[in-house]
Amino acid sequence: MKLSEFPVFFPDATRGLIKSLDTSDIESTKTQGLLVNTYHLYKDLGIKFIKEKGGIKKFMNWKGFVISDSGGFQVGSLIKMNPTKGHVSNNGVLFKPEGEKQVMLTPEKSIEFQMELGSDMVVVLDDFTDPKATHEEAKISVERTINWARRSKHEFEKICSQKQLAVDHRPLIIGVVQGGYYQDLRKYCIENLLKIGFDGLGYGGWPINDNNTFDYESAKTIADNTPKNYLLYGLGVGKPTQIIKLFKMGYSIFDCVLPTRDARHGRACITNTKTLDLTKGKMKDDDNPISTACDCLTCTRYTRSYINHLFKLKDFTAGRLVTIHNLRFYSMLIEKLRA
Repeated sequence: MKLSEFPVFFPDATRGLIKSLDTSDIESTKTQGLLVNTYHLYKDLGIKFIKEKGGIKKFMNWKGFVISDSGGFQVGSLIKMNPTKGHVSNNGVLFKPEGEKQVMLTPEKSIEFQMELGSDMVVVLDDFTDPKATHEEAKISVERTINWARRSKHEFEKICSQKQLAVDHRPLIIGVVQGGYYQDLRKYCIENLLKIGFDGLGYGGWPINDNNTFDYESAKTIADNTPKNYLLYGLGVGKPTQIIKLFKMGYSIFDCVLPTRDARHGRACITNTKTLDLTKGKMKDDDNPISTACDCLTCTRYTRSYINHLFKLKDFTAGRLVTIHNLRFYSMLIEKLRA
């Protein structure tokens, strides 16, 4: 992955797929890369299976880029908000999914699995700072994040040495900045991650404030305190307006479930601030394409009326067509930002 190829937006292919699409569909949208989820693939397939298949790209028959996250967000979304789902310790994370086998994920295991996935960019395991954490609680998550980052980097270097990977043939490795809404802790986390050394830093944690607005202050703190030669990754940042604002701050990597999830519910992107609900009754007689500015398969061949009909029938083709459009919308957004 070359610096000239940034910025990038990678839709979430959590378990090695984007629902309703095949690889050819994704390629047609000019999407350059995908994000896969370490926790879910580790749990569902395991490292032995991934090794046997030759990595996630070969398994999917995907020739584009792949970023693998660390499983760190699942620490927050599955455990810290519901402690019955597992336990976090200094050693790592124990997940206890209901009706499934327990999964122990450590910084070392996370990196080892991501390296076997064959990712172009790996993310270190981090300890998600609970949005409701006190300063003292947030400091604990930051210290653990730094410790896990140090262990992750050590494992990364060890594996690169074992595989005899030259510097220009290694995946990029991203550290994650935690600290919640406490800007002093964000700065402290950055300072210590820089001492370890990474190719870039990610905006970690929950990015929405109590008043349901995006936490641009933390995003700016990270951008202002990170060297210019570092990549900045807006983890999970996916609204077009958010991508544009963070891009202007210096962020160049983005991923999110938003365009694909919205598509499956009939919401199609038409501008950076508006979506069109294709399930509404008024779409029944609308013979326009979703967007006259879009060159995707959906917009060049089908009408809003037809897609509305498919949603009424609850046919999965409806979600497929809108997903294709939304991914093309995002790839065009990235093309504009590069220009």
